[in-house]
This record gives sequence, C-alpha cells and structure tokens, in this order.
Amino acid sequence: MSDYERIAQLPVELDGYSTERKTLDVSSGFTRVTTTVVAHGGGVEGRGEDVTYEAEAHDRFPTELDLSGRQTFDEFSERLSAHELEGYAPWAFESAVLDLALRQSNATLGDVVGREYRPVRFVVSTRADVRPWREQYPGLEFKIDPEVSWTREHMEELASTGAIRVADLKGYYRGTVVDVPADPRLYRDVVEAFADAVIEDAFFTDETRPILAEASERLSFDAPIHSVEDVQALELEPRFLNIKPSRFGTWRRLLDTLAFAEERGISMYGGGQFELGVGREHIQTIASLYYAAAASDVAPSAYNVPPPRPGLPESPLQPPAKPRGLAFSG
Repeated sequence: MSDYERIAQLPVELDGYSTERKTLDVSSGFTRVTTTVVAHGGGVEGRGEDVTYEAEAHDRFPTELDLSGRQTFDEFSERLSAHELEGYAPWAFESAVLDLALRQSNATLGDVVGREYRPVRFVVSTRADVRPWREQYPGLEFKIDPEVSWTREHMEELASTGAIRVADLKGYYRGTVVDVPADPRLYRDVVEAFADAVIEDAFFTDETRPILAEASERLSFDAPIHSVEDVQALELEPRFLNIKPSRFGTWRRLLDTLAFAEERGISMYGGGQFELGVGREHIQTIASLYYAAAASDVAPSAYNVPPPRPGLPESPLQPPAKPRGLAFSG
C-alpha cells in the first residue's frame, strides 16, 4: 500500500471551514499575504495555508464552498478538485482537512504512513550577505540565489565559507522579480566556484548545456516540478529534487512523487514558499519524515525576517515529543 493510499482511507467529519489572513511587510514593494483554512468538525480543528504569492488572489479566496459531511480524505479530495481552485488554494484545503482527519483519529502523519519523526537539518535561503548570519550562527548553512551581477571573486569568497549547500539559478521562472537569465558566464562561475554545492534550476540552452554536463551529478530541479510526470519530462533524470509541497497542489501528487524519487534513488530536500503560518510547520513535518538529513530550505519563519539576531532555533530542528496531526511543534 502506498503512502497516499494510507491517508486516502482516513475518515473525516467536516462541519465547515473558516479562513484567517496573515500579512507581513517584507519590503517597501512587497507585502506577503497568506490565507489559512481552518477546517472544523467534531469539536476539532485542522489548518492549512494558501501561500499564493499574488496578494490580490487572497481577496478572491473561496469562503463558501460546500465540502461538509462524513467522508474519507480521498473522497474530500475528489470533491475539492471539481471546484478548480486557483493558485495554492487546493493545497491549503487538503492540508487543513488532512490535519483535521488526523486529529479526529488521534493520529499523526508519521503514524499513518509508518515513518518516524527525525531531526530536520535546515539551510537559510538568502540573497543578502551571509556574513552577519554566520557571525550569529557559525554553523549555519545556506541556499543562495546567484545573480548575473555577481563576480567570480564574490562567489569564491562565499564558497570559502564552506557553508553553501545549494546554488539556485532560477532558470525556469518567467515574468517574475526573481527571473535570472541563462547566462553562460554565470553558469560557468557557479559550477566551478561552488564545486561542492547542488546546482538548482539551471536552464538548458546550446551554450549552457556543455557547462552543465560537467555538473550533471549535482543538478537539481524545483520550479518545473508539480508531479511525477514533470520529473519524467526533464531533459535528464535528476540526482536531486527540491520538494515544495504546496506546488504539487494535492497530497496524492506529492506522495506519488516522493515515492517515485525514492524508488529511483533521487535525493530530495525540502523547499518553502515563504509561509507565514502553519504551512511552515507542515513542510518541516514532511521533511522530518522523508528527507530529514538533507539540507532543506525549511528554516523557521523567523529567519525570513531580518536582521540576524540571537535566540533563533538552530539546525537541526528537534521533532516534538508528542506531535499532533500535521504539526511539527507538537
């Protein structure tokens, strides 16, 4: 029985749901908005977070869907799919109802899929100078986003820290503020300067293909991956995958992809979507159960708020003594 088949059979009593909005002013030009679905049933609550980036999409978040009743989790998922929701809203609903189902059964995700919670190793993803972070936390590891403006000297200085685990080239984004063109000079410098790092989302062109061939055992993919079929459609079989759970939309697609990667020997690590609420705990739970030892971009949300300061949780995150539902904090 697959892990999805195990959660698919969970019974759930859903009386209804409400929503909560969270906002964070990240910069003068960007306010992060997320919507949390709070599923109610049998005197219990379950929560899931919609991390759609476009703030205006949260103004259209559906608040009156008729999804109530006694059902299995799989039956709920089928009913939800008929609504064809936008963005990451399907993930929020599914996670909230799965959390509810687990709590109603007095179970955790680990209980149901038969996996143990393990300490979660995490990295911090940043475009800022890593030195202030390292001054506060000398053992901290990083996922960086190299830009075309970066010099080889700057990259070698970063690499000399020995703390860079992933270099994300963001080659598959189009029309966003984080787009990075597939510049051959940038790719050559990244491959050579960060010789021990995983190279994420490098885009293949006639000019970059021979450069990337030299780093084929370190290539990872993130933005194009929403399903097993997306992994199979890549130009090459990857050695690494960055798993952003919300990007898969449904728990079936997520768990099927995790199983496929395990069967093929593809190493996985977790990624986040700037969650402001329970969504961050959920990706930590998944990391704990499926790829705890990997350098996952699932640092506690406090790391998303500069400046570096003392007192933050350090890697690895210890699993809760008494986990509940999908939560990681217990």
